[in-house]
Amino acid sequence: MTESSSPIIIKKYANRRLYHTGISGYITLDDLAAMVRKEEDFKVIDAKSGEDLTRAVLTQIIFEQENSSGDSLLPISFLRQLISLYDNSVRAAVPSYLDATLSQFMNEQEKIREMMGNSFGVPGLEEFEKQAKQNMAFFQDAITSINPFMMGVQTSKAPEQATQAQGTQEENKSDELTQMREQMKAMQAQLDKLN
Repeated sequence: MTESSSPIIIKKYANRRLYHTGISGYITLDDLAAMVRKEEDFKVIDAKSGEDLTRAVLTQIIFEQENSSGDSLLPISFLRQLISLYDNSVRAAVPSYLDATLSQFMNEQEKIREMMGNSFGVPGLEEFEKQAKQNMAFFQDAITSINPFMMGVQTSKAPEQATQAQGTQEENKSDELTQMREQMKAMQAQLDKLN
C-alpha cells in the first residue's frame, strides 16, 4: 500500500452498503478491489460501533473473486493447508511468512511479466515454470517446517505428476506450441487482472 497520512475510511452499514467518506458516496466490493489494485490505503469500519472490519471485508473480496470467475487463484491444496494451520501452535508465524512470500512474488512479478512478454517462445516459458517450481518448493518446505505433521501430504505426488506431464508433452510435440500459447495467454490475462 502506498504511504499516506491516514487511510481512507469506508463505513459499512447494517444493510451491507459501503460508504466511501473520501468521495461521499456509496461503493461496491468491486470498487474496493480496484482500490487495492491501485494500492490505495483504506480502513473499513462498522458505521454504528466503529469496529474495524477491514480483514473481514478483504476476505469477502477474495471469496467473491474466487467464486465469480472460472480462474481461481487459490489451489485447493493450499486452502486445505491454510485451514489446518488455524489449529496449529505455530499459527502466529504464518501471517508474517505469507506476507513475506507474497511480497517476494510481487517483486518477481515484473520479471515474470517480461519473460511472458518476450513472445510465446519456449525459453520464457521454461524460466516461468522453473520459477513457479522453486516458489512451490519453497512454500512446501516452509509449511513442512511450520507443521512437521504435514510432511508427505500433497508433496509426494507432485514430482510424479510433473514427470508424467513432461512425458505427455514429449509425445505430443505437434500440439506443444499451441498449448504453450494458450497457457501464456491465460497467464497473461491473470497477470493483467491482478493489475
